[in-house]
Amino acid sequence: MTNQEIFEEACQYIPGGVNSPVRAFKSVGEIPVFAKKGDKAHLFGEDGVEYIDYICSWGPLILGHNHPVVQNAIIEASQLGTSFGLPTKLEVAMAKLIVDSYQGIEMVRMVNSGTEATMSALRVARGFTGRNKIIKFEGNYHGHSDGLLVKTGSGALTFNLPTSPGIPQEIISQTIICKYNDLSSVIAAVEQNNKDIAAIILEPVAANMGIVPATKEFLTGLRTLCDQNGIVLIFDEVITGFRVSYHSCPDYLGVIPDMVCFGKIIGGGLPVGAYGGKKEIMSLVSPQGPVYQAGTLSGNPLAMSVGLAQLSYLNNHPDVYEYINKAANYLENGIKTILSTLSLDYQVHRCQSLLTLFFTNKPITTFEDVQTCNTEMYALFFREMLRQGILIAPSQFEAWFVSAAHSQIDLDNTLNAIKKALVKCHDALEMNNHSELESTFQHNDMLILKIKQLL
Repeated sequence: MTNQEIFEEACQYIPGGVNSPVRAFKSVGEIPVFAKKGDKAHLFGEDGVEYIDYICSWGPLILGHNHPVVQNAIIEASQLGTSFGLPTKLEVAMAKLIVDSYQGIEMVRMVNSGTEATMSALRVARGFTGRNKIIKFEGNYHGHSDGLLVKTGSGALTFNLPTSPGIPQEIISQTIICKYNDLSSVIAAVEQNNKDIAAIILEPVAANMGIVPATKEFLTGLRTLCDQNGIVLIFDEVITGFRVSYHSCPDYLGVIPDMVCFGKIIGGGLPVGAYGGKKEIMSLVSPQGPVYQAGTLSGNPLAMSVGLAQLSYLNNHPDVYEYINKAANYLENGIKTILSTLSLDYQVHRCQSLLTLFFTNKPITTFEDVQTCNTEMYALFFREMLRQGILIAPSQFEAWFVSAAHSQIDLDNTLNAIKKALVKCHDALEMNNHSELESTFQHNDMLILKIKQLL
C-alpha cells in the first residue's frame, strides 16, 4: 500500500489519521511517511522507500535503529514476562543508575511518559511548597497535561495553537508565562505573585521550538531566584537527558535543578518517563508521603530492561557521545558552508547531537525570534529533502537527531541533499515563482478534501 492509501484508511478510524499531531506532516504539506522498519540510521517506509533518518523516534534511538544491545534486551526481558503489576529488581537498578548519573538527584519515581513525569513533578512541587502557581516559558513544551499546554512549542506552535480547547480557565490561571532567556520577566512574575510560586519548569535546552539553548546567565539567575524565594526549579530533560551528556544538563550547563524529568532515551525507544529530585522533596510521594501518583505499567520490566541496557552501554562507551557530537558538528559546519556559498543567512543551531536549521536571518534566543521563521520555505525544503531520501523533522520547530549509526556516507549524502534542496527553493523564490510553495500544500489539501468526503 502507498502512504496515501494507508493515510486515507487511518483517517477513518484515528483523528487526523495519526496518534500524535506532528506525525501528520500537515504543516509541511505532505502526507505521513508510514514506517515499516528501521536499520541503523535508515528507515524504510511501507511504500518501500528508504530514508536516512534524523527523527530517530524523536530522540530515544541514540544508537540508531535495531541496535543489538537494545534488541537483545527486549528479547531477553520478554521471555521472562511483559508485566507483573509488582515491583522488580530492574526498577531499583534503573533508579540507582539515574541517581548516580545526575548531580543533585537523590530519589526517582518511574512513570510511562514525559507528560506524566512533568505533571507529577509539578504536583510534588506544589505539595512540597504548599503553593499553587507555576512558571513556564513561551515555546517550551512539557507534554499535554492541562496546566502546561499554554504557549507551548512543537506541535502546538506548528499548528498555531497556543492553548487547547477543553482546558478550564481555572487551571490555566495557575500557570504564569514568562519569556525564555529573559530573566527580568521571571523576576517581575515572582515579585507580582509574592510567595505563591511553587515551581519554575523549563527545558534547559529548548528543543520543541527548534534548538534554542538557555544562556548560562539565564539559568544561573533562575537558580538564584529559586533559592531566594523557596521555589522548586525543575529541568525538563525528556529530550536532553542522557543525550547532551551522559550526566545530562548539569554536566553540560553547570546548573543543578531541584527536580528533573526524563523520558525518551531512558526507555531505549519503549514508552517510559521518570521524575526525580532531592530526598526531602521526593519523600512526599505516595506511599511514603501524601502526594499521590500511581501507574499500572510504571517501571514495567520491558522498558526498564531496554533502558538499563542502553544507558549502561552509553556509560561504558563514552566514545558514542564523542562520535555523535562530532557528526552533528560536521553537519552544522557543512550547512553553514552551504549557506555561505549560496549567500543565505539562515540560522543553524546545534547543541551537542541536536540540530535545527531555522529559516530566518534573525539571531534566535527567544520564542519571539523563532516565530520569524519562514515556515512555507521550510515546508518546501522538507519536501525536497524527502524526495532525496532524507527524513528530517516535519516541522520547523522540532530538532534533528544525530545517532551513533549515522555514517560518514550518510552525513555527506545529507549535506548534498541540503544544498540541492536550498538551491531549488531559492531558484523558485528568485524567479518570483510561488507555484513551488503553493504546490507544497496543494496535494495535501486535495487529500484532505477526499478524506472529508469519505467521512
